[in-house]
Amino acid sequence: MNLLNGKFLLICASCFLGASATTVLAQGYPLKTIRVVVPYPPGGASDITARLVAQKMTERFGQAVVVENRPGASGVIGFEAAAKSAPDGYTVLMATAEIAILPHLQKMPFDVEKDLAPVSLAVTTPLILVVHPSLPVTTVKELIAVAKARPGQLSFASNGNGSPQHLAAELLKITMKIDMVHIPYKGAGQVMADLVGGQVQMFFAGMPPAMPHVQSGKLRALAVTTAKRSPAAPEVPTMEEAGVPGFDISNWFAYFVPAGTPSGVIGRLNAEINRALHLQDVKEKLASVGADPVGTSPEELAKFVRAESAKFAYLIKISEAKASP
Repeated sequence: MNLLNGKFLLICASCFLGASATTVLAQGYPLKTIRVVVPYPPGGASDITARLVAQKMTERFGQAVVVENRPGASGVIGFEAAAKSAPDGYTVLMATAEIAILPHLQKMPFDVEKDLAPVSLAVTTPLILVVHPSLPVTTVKELIAVAKARPGQLSFASNGNGSPQHLAAELLKITMKIDMVHIPYKGAGQVMADLVGGQVQMFFAGMPPAMPHVQSGKLRALAVTTAKRSPAAPEVPTMEEAGVPGFDISNWFAYFVPAGTPSGVIGRLNAEINRALHLQDVKEKLASVGADPVGTSPEELAKFVRAESAKFAYLIKISEAKASP
């Protein structure tokens, strides 16, 4: 055997051993608790979705899958914590649309494409424009009329600067030429407490945390932000039907792992997440709060995020939205 052939065989052996190690790891996975990092406080739409799926994964794996809330900095604290974790499959990130938005607003402490590997797009959900009942409006047109009569006096909440909830309100402001005060929060759970309490007046909310309050009469729903009405609230018009042309924004939640996580482990996570999303009781629970389960391949998620990034970059440009101070 000459030297060249020897090197070739060594390379082949290394590749085989690497592939075998990945396969063995995937077959034995998981051997301990998996944590799902949710970059917002409990009670929001991403938290609700993550906990539903985690319960089903725990049942399948025989190992605990726990949700860890890491709020702050419009999601960046949780995103970074996950991105910089060991790439062993035991840290999973439940990312939101902010992961496609924030790089256009600020310098990030990690690179989304280089430091995270896609797993699956979990759900998409319309936002729903809700107001506190003390605000004397029952339609979007009435809300716009009040905002024009009282410039700078109405307040709207968001999950943080640059969140889909923030950009939806900015789109309404710029489209209808109205002036409202933005009050950013760290997550939807905190917004809901203040909105129900009357401390803020309106919110483009995720449907999962908003619908129980709408159904109880604590909040009033004016419109959904997608091109079609939501089956969870078929009586609520779309923003376009309510008189705001060209309004179409969705929120979404997707699973990522640290870059370098073995492909076999990503495949196992993808299969179990997608299976959980399409279990009948999970589908019914998500549908009841306006969330549409998806479940994609990692490649499909990567393509989707690139398209969303381009869309939000344009919206940030025309609205002149700024990052959190």
